[in-house]
Amino acid sequence: GAMSVDSIADLSDNTSKLLEALQLSHPHELDPHRSLGKKKMLSLNPIPWQVPRIVDRCCKHIETHGLHTVGIFRIGSSKKRVQQLREEFDQGRDVFLDEHQSVHDVAALLKEFLRDMPDSLVPRELYAAFLSTASMEGPAQLATLQLLLFLLPPCHSDTLHRLLRFLSEVARHAESSCGPDGQEIPGNKMTVANLATIFGPNILQKEKPGEKDAGAMNFEDSAAIILVLQRLIEHYQTLFMVSPEMQHDVLRRLFQTDPDVIDCLLRRK
Repeated sequence: GAMSVDSIADLSDNTSKLLEALQLSHPHELDPHRSLGKKKMLSLNPIPWQVPRIVDRCCKHIETHGLHTVGIFRIGSSKKRVQQLREEFDQGRDVFLDEHQSVHDVAALLKEFLRDMPDSLVPRELYAAFLSTASMEGPAQLATLQLLLFLLPPCHSDTLHRLLRFLSEVARHAESSCGPDGQEIPGNKMTVANLATIFGPNILQKEKPGEKDAGAMNFEDSAAIILVLQRLIEHYQTLFMVSPEMQHDVLRRLFQTDPDVIDCLLRRK
């Protein structure tokens, strides 16, 4: 006699948010290629990633072709080629980035996209809260950052997670290493600190691009932005994982308010 619930659209707002929270603990179940269907309803299991195509493809291109490129994100690019790629994405074309594109052009395109977003990746109303964590240390700092990340809209959260995962991978190849035959594999020299310095002002923005004083930033804010992004890159896996305790609390609340939904989820499992 349990009711049939196939879509978050069929549920109340409170229940919808609880179900979204439950699914955050299972990133391996998320299928970015899953179709939402003609009715544009959000399936309960799983919720697809909401990452802009341009961000995902730029990250994948550099992960495939540029992890050993010395000075990635620092060496200049072709403004003409970057502008052409940008226009193709803006026009909604299905742009494929392969080995023929310059890694430096793709890196510049990614930075431009993040810099010029109408609303920055970390929404401006959370700018001061994120920067305040720079004065914290240890577990308290990470706990506060995690709570702030939970406040991000889904598309911002998913995109930031993808970007941090990518930046962590770039930093992992910063130092030179030895190949299987003993040959030296050059590092890209982009440590976590270097990446945070470059990407911090593009992710945490106090003003909109083009606004008066948008480019002006005091030293304290600049240092705080770099430190906060360093922590996000270093601990992104932990920060984006919902703890078993929190998941238990959500399940308990759902069981009290919407037991039929719990039954539906268990049957799908």
